Amino acid sequence: MAEQRRIGFRWNLRTVMAQRNLWKTTELMPLLKSRGINLSESQVYRLVTGTPERIPARTFAALCDILDCEPNDLFEIVVELRAAATANAPKRSEDLGVKPGDPIAYRVRLVADDEDE
Repeated sequence: MAEQRRIGFRWNLRTVMAQRNLWKTTELMPLLKSRGINLSESQVYRLVTGTPERIPARTFAALCDILDCEPNDLFEIVVELRAAATANAPKRSEDLGVKPGDPIAYRVRLVADDEDE
């Protein structure tokens, strides 16, 4: 069986900005604007403090130009999960205490407390 891996990434924009002595997101806005990237204050804040799922290539290129860095300085690929063969996970469900035919989830019914008691 081929190894299965879940790939993730780390977004290092804030760290790279700090290394270049850029501490505030508002300092980044005019630098982006001078390269034709018009983002609102909240968009720049989310770009710096969050982890974007999508980023336009022009914005990514502008960040690399502003910070004088390579794309892999901002975007670091990491392996989040490996297959059972490489992660030493149990190979059988019985090893986890789960038997064939056991329900996967139990149904729970919530009942309101009586106010009289």
